[in-house]
Amino acid sequence: MDNKNYKAWLYLLPAILFLGIFLVYPLIDVFVYSFEEGYNSASQTYFGVGLYNYSYVLHDPYFLQALKNTLILVIITVPISTGLALLISVGLSSIKPLRDLFQTVYFLPYVTNTLAVGLVFMILFKKTAYSDGLVNLLIGFFGGSSVDFIDGPYWAKMFVLCFYTVWVVMPFKILILTSALASVKQDYYNAARVDGTSKLRIFTKITLPMISPTVFYLVITGFIGAFKAYSDVVALFGTDLNAAGMNTIVGYIYDMLYGNSGGYPSYASAAAILLFAIVLTITCINLTVSKKHVHY
Repeated sequence: MDNKNYKAWLYLLPAILFLGIFLVYPLIDVFVYSFEEGYNSASQTYFGVGLYNYSYVLHDPYFLQALKNTLILVIITVPISTGLALLISVGLSSIKPLRDLFQTVYFLPYVTNTLAVGLVFMILFKKTAYSDGLVNLLIGFFGGSSVDFIDGPYWAKMFVLCFYTVWVVMPFKILILTSALASVKQDYYNAARVDGTSKLRIFTKITLPMISPTVFYLVITGFIGAFKAYSDVVALFGTDLNAAGMNTIVGYIYDMLYGNSGGYPSYASAAAILLFAIVLTITCINLTVSKKHVHY
């Protein structure tokens, strides 16, 4: 090993140690725990090794409900938030005088504490003994009947959760996409205008291909972020998410460790590995699709 390689590995050593201790080792540890049946964290003992933990988790109604909620959240919020962010970013790019002001306004929800935003949403949508909430007042103003969005029907609660998630994640996507749009060379647009190309064709044939790596990045991180949803749900529906029917996979893992069902690290580890497998599979699918539609 020459001197340059030696120095390079020396510079990388702190990062390698950090990743090994706080990322690689915990992942291996969780993988091992997921196969230890009847693991007792107090005595550090277990009575067998096998796939029982995975079988239990996959047949647990609470996990299946959490999986359903998470998948619905991912399928709805990722495309909507990315599409809206793209439309708003294109609009901001065409507003030269107040673009910086609007960028700041749209970015404010992202720097606000998510729990605080969740509490505000709960106040807006929750029915109490004193008020039906601002949203229900607006619904009643237009002749509709009030809906209990927090403690009522499942799809009403899912609507609030999806709306809240889109609200929270969209500012970051707007900021990233606005920067990506600003990096597209104006020469392409000028040449297209000289040829009399329509705005829609310019957008689909020039803008989207040029910013496709950024869009792909936001889709990938959006999927991962939606699969990790937990604190947002707690802010809206409280800590007993199983009773509310609004738990997520991460919430299920936490409950198995520390919640009302706590004390089962083997089940929590199995659920965590299943979540890792789902996210890895979706990421690989996205990477495969991106080879045809992303232009670097």
